[in-house]
Amino acid sequence: MNKLVKKAKYIKGEIEIPADKSITHRAFMFSALTKGKVKISNFSKGKDCLSTLKIIEQLGCEKKYINEKEIIIDAANALKEPNTLLDCGNSGTTTRLMAGILSGQNFNSKLIGDISLSKRPMKRVIEPLSMMGAEIIHNDFKLPIEIKGKKLNAIEYNSPLSSAQVKSCILLAGLNANGVTTFTEPYKSRNHTELMFEYMGADIKTQGNRVSVKESQLMPVDISVCGDISSAAFFMVAALIVPNSEILIKNVGINETRAGIIDVIKSMNGEIEIINERLVSNEKTADIKLRYSKLKGCTIQGEIIPKLIDEIPIIAVMATQAEGKTVIKDAQDLRNKEADRISTVKKELTKLGAHIEETPDGLIIYGKTELKGGCEIECCHDHRIAMSAYIAGLICKEDILIKEFEWVDISFPEFSNLITSITY
Repeated sequence: MNKLVKKAKYIKGEIEIPADKSITHRAFMFSALTKGKVKISNFSKGKDCLSTLKIIEQLGCEKKYINEKEIIIDAANALKEPNTLLDCGNSGTTTRLMAGILSGQNFNSKLIGDISLSKRPMKRVIEPLSMMGAEIIHNDFKLPIEIKGKKLNAIEYNSPLSSAQVKSCILLAGLNANGVTTFTEPYKSRNHTELMFEYMGADIKTQGNRVSVKESQLMPVDISVCGDISSAAFFMVAALIVPNSEILIKNVGINETRAGIIDVIKSMNGEIEIINERLVSNEKTADIKLRYSKLKGCTIQGEIIPKLIDEIPIIAVMATQAEGKTVIKDAQDLRNKEADRISTVKKELTKLGAHIEETPDGLIIYGKTELKGGCEIECCHDHRIAMSAYIAGLICKEDILIKEFEWVDISFPEFSNLITSITY
């Protein structure tokens, strides 16, 4: 499906963003470990999260929808050996976290994925799991991977990269391992797993960039999922770069390990207001108000990168409208996403008229640039590239056509309706 995007006059209104995908993944998976019933409210309906839901059903969980926003997961008969392959679709989160869960079970399983996911690196989880005694059969550390479940042994693992997926995988394996499993990373990555473990009664301790877990049984407690700041980011940037715009986004998760984009917006002189802060199922949540702003360039690097790694494509769009130079460093892991997001952002935004240089670990964006449009954009099977291009299209002089826009459904099927509802 191709998507035509026209220049907007302004963005205005109040919206509630869909549920956080990272938290939804964990709510589904962790519910499967409780041996009880868990009610999950405001869960994500993105394809990635539905891949996780299908897999826990294949492992013996039963689901019951109360309404379109609430579901009950009954794990009384989980976990058990699946009688078919476990298809992770396009979801790296599903693959890596499930690898941690499945490695410590008393049965065998096999994880597969789509063409894009099958190219993504799994060495980062296979190696530490193997150190714990896991037996994983693979082809050059790529999917499909076959897991021969067995009792694991705890390790102290010093990760060379900051990754919430790797950390969560090892901590999940540690729930079913002898001893204390410890994970240390260079910078603190998103901590949804630690917060939900704590909320569900796991024996977990965190100190800075170091987290330890003992063999634990998770308790069945109801979980309410806040809105996804990674999804909100597209609307945040739209309000900041489309003249005469003002929006209010309600119920957004502002977890300190995820909210790097808020810090960047403030550094770039963006008008942003955080209101009605509260705690929802152990996660910080708030409403966010934004207005069109005269932005300025900045440098984005170091420990903030894990806090906004998924938002860099849309931050690059914002940077094209900032006076001066914006430098993004230490983001080399973007090359291992659904697409090589560094080269893809550079290539596709350049088509629109942006002035961007690609570096080995990031981008240099020169602004402020008038985006001309009048071209076709390739999303390269990447939902975040597609949505970032859409927001860029709102300020282009001429219409743009985004090819294969259906990839947006993987993470944000509501995107088109929501952005249309506030675009004038």
